[in-house]
Amino acid sequence: MKSLKNIYFLGIGGIGMSAIARYFIHEGYAVAGYDRTATPLTRELEREGALVHYEDDPELIPETMRSAEDTLVVLTPAIPHDHREWAWLKEQGFTIEKRSAMLGVLSEGKLSMAVAGTHGKTTTSTLAAWLNHAAAHEGSAFLGGISRNFSSNLVLGEGRRLVVEADEYDRSFLRLHPDVAVITAVDADHLDIYGTVEAVVEAFEQFALQIKPGGALILKQGVDLKFDSSERMLYRYSCDKGGDFHAENIRLIDGGHYLYDIVLPDGRIEDCELGILGKVHIENAVAAVAMLWCAAKIENKSFDREAVRQALKAFEGVKRRMEVWVNTPKQVYIDDYAHHPEELRATIESLRGIFPERRILAIFQPHLYTRTQDLATEFAETLSLADEVILVPIYPARELPIEGVCSEMIGRMLKVEWSLAEREELYDILAERDTDVVVTFGAGNIDVTCQGIAEVLSKKSL
Repeated sequence: MKSLKNIYFLGIGGIGMSAIARYFIHEGYAVAGYDRTATPLTRELEREGALVHYEDDPELIPETMRSAEDTLVVLTPAIPHDHREWAWLKEQGFTIEKRSAMLGVLSEGKLSMAVAGTHGKTTTSTLAAWLNHAAAHEGSAFLGGISRNFSSNLVLGEGRRLVVEADEYDRSFLRLHPDVAVITAVDADHLDIYGTVEAVVEAFEQFALQIKPGGALILKQGVDLKFDSSERMLYRYSCDKGGDFHAENIRLIDGGHYLYDIVLPDGRIEDCELGILGKVHIENAVAAVAMLWCAAKIENKSFDREAVRQALKAFEGVKRRMEVWVNTPKQVYIDDYAHHPEELRATIESLRGIFPERRILAIFQPHLYTRTQDLATEFAETLSLADEVILVPIYPARELPIEGVCSEMIGRMLKVEWSLAEREELYDILAERDTDVVVTFGAGNIDVTCQGIAEVLSKKSL
């Protein structure tokens, strides 16, 4: 990459793409890109020096980046195949790399710590990055969410450790060869890409085989994958279901937090408390601690249990992962990125544990027509764990509509009271309704309502 001066991003505003863009800005490259809409991420990139436009027009590519000799193009898989700028760049002979390939390049020479799985990746990888920073005092990271500790999705630090979120979409994670890997879950998802659940499993098995010899796989208890452990270590982890790494003596304490011991292969860390709500995050904490323990073993470094315990308590979480906006005796409002049935289940069950006697209203924006079509029954089953559900229209992302596929598909199978609403109607609905615990779910643009919903519910708390 020595001859390159410029990096041009197709889909610069994506959470993973923006982290790479930030890295190249930090390294002194000229950075520009296209995205469909302006967001807080793209505006922040512009403040940091990137040139960003929001119309698919080859003429808007900056003049300084119209030469294939000194400009590399980075592409997100979410860009549609009929994208005009993509077509022009291909015609002009530009080198075009997917985001996953860039992560592979940037992790060369590092001790790569990758978190894969159909859910739970972002919190686990962000927590591993924080533990590296706060307990091991080293490490960088490319994250799939905005860390509240770092106020960024990019972490730049000393040392060889690099945490990356290994995305299974479009088989992107098969471009990575980590030293330590966590697999949090292998569920039916992205069937528009894989076709069958069996194909999803095969991709995760291939990813596990790409762990470097001498490295380690940390696999969630209950996930069944073929794995050759002759050259790599295999560890199991769970919340409280045993394994090489797990939690014991779990007890709920004031404010919805939990206190617990983390059991390691060579001992335990007593009285751990994570700085964020929810029992679901105990499992993420166990996985992240396991990553640090394995990295220390590979590097023949010390593992400071007390420093890890203190760092866990100082962890502030990830934006849009059980993010608390309002928490009073009268009203609670939490926003969550969950967009797969198992993610929804984990969050709703966590809320039941924290607020056992209170009424939960779930507001869900389905993400993708294909996912809704494939998993409508599972979504209905999981959302029925709430007391009431409001469904908003499907967020299409990269997809065109599928005839007959809509949010009402889920609603018709719900076993609790439900209704349909446009996103913009939510404020008035919530102002008039008798609310207690409200949670918004979705990976689309449901988060633009967070501030308004919080204001409505805060007034009802007075």
